[in-house]
Amino acid sequence: MALLETITEEIKKAMLAKNKVRLEALRGIKKELLEAKTAKGASDELSDETAIAILQKMVKQRKDSADIYAEQNRPDLAEPELEQMKVIQEYLPTQMTPEELENEVKLIIAETGATSMKEMGKVMGLATKRLAGKTEGRAISEMVKKLLS
Repeated sequence: MALLETITEEIKKAMLAKNKVRLEALRGIKKELLEAKTAKGASDELSDETAIAILQKMVKQRKDSADIYAEQNRPDLAEPELEQMKVIQEYLPTQMTPEELENEVKLIIAETGATSMKEMGKVMGLATKRLAGKTEGRAISEMVKKLLS
């Protein structure tokens, strides 16, 4: 499990640098990965797809928390969430641009032969599998709706 080892090394570096925000984010990542690895019914190995899904979930949680804090006029709480989100994003694959997403979804629509919104499920199933980790599910869904309607 290369990612877990990398995170452990990064935790040591953050401790030496006394970077509290980075250290907290890295410890959070390690905790989530270890929980997934040792969860009931899980194998001792953690696949890259599972690790990416966990990291995406963590990024989304930080973003949602920061949005809530910002709405409540609490920038003092929103800022650390956004900083942690940036640290977590470092371990995710490069995210797709909207243009790249549109091109990929067009290819998937052509592959499946979908022509209307009735076939959105078929397109979404293939798109979410193929684009996992490269973009958010919400962005995929919006692009599929846009292209099928």
